[in-house]
Amino acid sequence: MSGERTRAWIRVIEPEEAEGDLKAVYEATVGKRGALAAVHKIHSLHPETLAAHMALYMELLFGRSPLTRREREAIAVAVSRTNGCAYCVAHHAEALSRYEKDGDNLAAVREGRWNALDARTARLCRYAEKLTRDPASVQEADIARLRDTGFDDRAILDAAQIAAYFNFVNRLVLGLGVGLETARDGFEY
Repeated sequence: MSGERTRAWIRVIEPEEAEGDLKAVYEATVGKRGALAAVHKIHSLHPETLAAHMALYMELLFGRSPLTRREREAIAVAVSRTNGCAYCVAHHAEALSRYEKDGDNLAAVREGRWNALDARTARLCRYAEKLTRDPASVQEADIARLRDTGFDDRAILDAAQIAAYFNFVNRLVLGLGVGLETARDGFEY
């Protein structure tokens, strides 16, 4: 993606300026993720939240789960697309592309064309979209449909937690003006 990265709407402490706890949390984040993204740096004024954010992220996206990494990334893209969060769509569509080699399926997730996906992925994405758009409209029947598709209760819990997590992150990104990194920042999409 080309173009100048926009700056967040609040003060952000860059890694070269970080001291004390923030420097330690930044270093730990780079150690876990390999890079320090803008969504990480937005926490710089409250480093404890970055540490908590990273712990939850690592558990939900990389911890043990009946959901595959592909399914988890599909939920991330579905939620972020629904919220209009281009930042998270870019990051997680790129991650999804590591697990989803079919370009048509990848495009279908990015575009919200659930009918073009296999039944299992489509059901997860529909659930994530509904939970994002209108959480009060989710009914027990929605959970029954997930079970009918082969998800057990642990997988359903994980799907709900991942959808909720990305709603949280999307709101940080959108609400604080977090801009998408560029190749100069060491990111490629």
